[in-house]
Amino acid sequence: MKKKWTGERLETYVYTRDTIDHLHRYAIISKYVEGKTVLDIASGEGYGTNLISQKAAFVYGVDIDAASIAAAKQKYQRENIEFLEGSTDAIPLEDHTVDVLISYETIEHHDRHEEMMQEAKRVLKPGGIMVISTPDKYFYSDKRNFKNKFHIKELYKNEFLDLISKYFSKTQLLNQMFVNGNSIINDDAASLKSEVVTGDFSAITEEEKEGTYLIIIASDQDFVQQGLSIFNGSNVTKMEENKLAAHFLNSSTYKTGKLVLAPFMFLKKLVK
Repeated sequence: MKKKWTGERLETYVYTRDTIDHLHRYAIISKYVEGKTVLDIASGEGYGTNLISQKAAFVYGVDIDAASIAAAKQKYQRENIEFLEGSTDAIPLEDHTVDVLISYETIEHHDRHEEMMQEAKRVLKPGGIMVISTPDKYFYSDKRNFKNKFHIKELYKNEFLDLISKYFSKTQLLNQMFVNGNSIINDDAASLKSEVVTGDFSAITEEEKEGTYLIIIASDQDFVQQGLSIFNGSNVTKMEENKLAAHFLNSSTYKTGKLVLAPFMFLKKLVK
């Protein structure tokens, strides 16, 4: 029986805009995690932890959901990965264990934000780096009049930056938007000066930019600043097209039609 996606945690059989956005976030951290000990929290299905392990020395994948951890242990069996059950306000690691902490689309799923930051500082080594993302409440919820049932406490841009800046002395705020099947991540200040245009032979107009997601890179030491990054989503789009095609070919409607037309196709070959 095919597993149904709940929308709470991204799964590797889902090929949507969410897939492209999530993969892009993991793509930009390669320069920070190479050869390092990394914590990925919340690790969910485990695909992100697995991607990190291809560059990192060692990765801990932590999630509050026991079933997700059990499944990830079975699916991603690499020597430099350890999956652990735990939460953002009670991370199951010793003090000063990791060089880099990654937490994508997690902070909005609970309201213990201060406790999460305290735990992040505890498990990070001095001078360690945290990369964290969350939806911008204004664009994600307010403007669309949208309510995500899995979100407990979303943050506006200024709230998110104020929270992280309270615990880390150096930060870079990034903006992530989605344009025509591609994810674009850029420095927030640069994003404000950029433009997105569309049109046809009759007119060209500027579209309103909606940076739905915010990403902050934070540390108490200087770090390599993230520049403009574009994720080509064509591979993900192609996978979705292939999935839809396979679904159609396996559908009862197609099979019935093929069965009905079979005699006529046979006669057509004889007439030739």
